[in-house]
Amino acid sequence: MKICFVLSRIDQEGCGTSVRIITEAHDRKHEVYICNVGGFTLHSDGNVDIEAVKISKGAKKRNPQETLEYIQKKDFETIAATDLDVLFLRNNPTEEPDERQWAEFSGIGFGQMVQDLGVLVLNDAHTLANAFIDKLYFESLPEYIKPKSIVTRDREKLMEFYEQMGNKMVLKPLEGSGGQNVYMIDKNEKNTNQIIETILREGYVIAQEFLPDVKHGDVRVLLLNGRIMEKDGQKGILRRVPSEGEFRSNLALGASAATTELTPAMQEIVDIVAPKLIKDGLFFVGLDIIDDKLIEINLLSPGGMDYFEEVGMPNFASNVVEAIERKIHYRQQYQGALTNKQLATMD
Repeated sequence: MKICFVLSRIDQEGCGTSVRIITEAHDRKHEVYICNVGGFTLHSDGNVDIEAVKISKGAKKRNPQETLEYIQKKDFETIAATDLDVLFLRNNPTEEPDERQWAEFSGIGFGQMVQDLGVLVLNDAHTLANAFIDKLYFESLPEYIKPKSIVTRDREKLMEFYEQMGNKMVLKPLEGSGGQNVYMIDKNEKNTNQIIETILREGYVIAQEFLPDVKHGDVRVLLLNGRIMEKDGQKGILRRVPSEGEFRSNLALGASAATTELTPAMQEIVDIVAPKLIKDGLFFVGLDIIDDKLIEINLLSPGGMDYFEEVGMPNFASNVVEAIERKIHYRQQYQGALTNKQLATMD
């Protein structure tokens, strides 16, 4: 299998989920390529070339940190997109800085073109184009599994929602990730007006009902093909516990990772969300859950595998690569009869 992983910037990549999947794909003797989101070239005949780093099948095995160091030192080569079996979009547009606005939609845009050339693209690029703002995709899910919320740029409507929620709410930019610029506003907050003005400058804002159980952290659930990942009897779920004095559970902001059990409420949320993910061709997805409410969905670049390993859980990267291998096998068997969306979530 020839697979290319699209990252935001190879030179700034951390040793996280993407690198673990890359390492696993190479360990399983696949021909692995890695490109930057700026590495695509579209020709007038409709073909697409990619500037990518190659890890050949015969290269020696490495651990994830060694893989990262290896690909950061390698020279780029040009490959035709049509030579690939799989293009795996692993760049996160919401983390691009202002000076790289060009990069926000590039991966998905070129992913659509590569998908139309017959390459399997994960997650389905046409769905990602329609669900580019994953918090809006989140809002399309059934109401009863989510906190009460409003999406607006109207300050008065935000304050009306605040009063409806008993003078306590969470504010976050509609296009954002990693817990950046997320605020909890209550009657003790003295800078409410300043916070609202600041966050509105970034664009649309989502205001959510504050869930008291956030003090216990949230649970990250990783799904493949609409199912919770499972290996060696353990499920791909992780509790993220905020640091003292912090309500956000993002690991990048100092939260700690811990193992946890799957509850009936979590399973119900997965059961409600999964059919839509499968229909939409969303192969690899992260859900963030507090108690019996889904608070976020990550369609663009779900992570957490590095923290799973820290708490003694299995290497779930093998689940991801094995699932992709099966998809390539199905495509060969059905000789083009399956659409990208169908194949992307076929187990």
